[in-house]
Order: sequence, then structure tokens, then C-alpha cells
Amino acid sequence: MSMTRTTRTRRPGKPTAKAGRGSAGPISFFIALFIVALGAIQLVSTFYTYALTVSDLNGLKRQEAALEAEKQDLENEIKRWDDEAYVTAQARERLGFVFPGEQAVRVLHPEAVTGQTDAERQQDNDASDSQSLPWYEELAYSFEQVDRQDTSAGDTGESARQQPQSQTDTTDTSGEE
Repeated sequence: MSMTRTTRTRRPGKPTAKAGRGSAGPISFFIALFIVALGAIQLVSTFYTYALTVSDLNGLKRQEAALEAEKQDLENEIKRWDDEAYVTAQARERLGFVFPGEQAVRVLHPEAVTGQTDAERQQDNDASDSQSLPWYEELAYSFEQVDRQDTSAGDTGESARQQPQSQTDTTDTSGEE
């Protein structure tokens, strides 16, 4: 009995399966991972650029709408100046023009007439422009202001307040008789 050994011989042109998988597997995995990462970065960058562009576009649309509104206001202003009555009113208000036969009266010291200085009048105009209250709140506010003025006036204001009330009471009773 002869023992024969069967041995496999290796062919020179064909590598074994074990040697090929062991060295190429991790390298191909990392190359594929690197390509996927680059693709993801490129995709995120593209979406970010798109979002910025859409944001800029929306801002430009808002700016365009504001400019269109301003343009319409200016065109309306130009049309107003074509109206003879508007031009007359502006000439009277801004330049103090009067028609022949009229007399212009200019008050040199308006605080003598109104009791307010220019600074107080400007503050009142600013306050009324910045705060527009409903009518019922304005009414309550005016009552509070009157009450404050009455309490700050003290006795002099109170005696002045009582005198007209007594006169009205007298006239009321005399009217009934």
C-alpha cells in the first residue's frame, strides 16, 4: 500500500481567495465611506446655498413690495399737485398766501392764545402720534388728567369750583319757581 499524497498545486496566475479578500476589503470599505462622506458634504452644501438664495429672494421681494408702495404714494402725491384746490391749500398753509381782499393774520406768540409753548405743543403732537388710544380709554385718561389738575390746584381751585356750582344751583332753583 502505498500512500499517496494528493497535494494541490498552486497555479501562478491565480491568487488564492483568502489572500485577495484580506487585503482589499478594508481599503475598499474606507474608499466607499470617503466617497459617501464627500457626497453628503456636497449635498448639504448645495441645500445650504439654496436656502440662502431663497432667503435673499424673499428679502428682495419684500423690498420690491415696499418700493412699489412708495412709488404709488409718490405718484398719488404728484396727482394731488395737479388739483387746483390742493395747490391753493398748500400755498395758504405753507407759504401764507391769501386771495385778494383777504387779510392775513399771523399770531406772533401762539402760546399767548393757546397757553402752550412750542415745546409743549410738539410733545403733545408726538404723544398723540405715538399713542392712539380707543375713545373710551382717551376719555378715562382725560378724566384722570382733570382730576390731577384739580388736586394740584389745591384750595384755590376748589373754591373756584364751588362758586360756579352754587351759581348753577341758584339759577336752577330760580328757573323752577
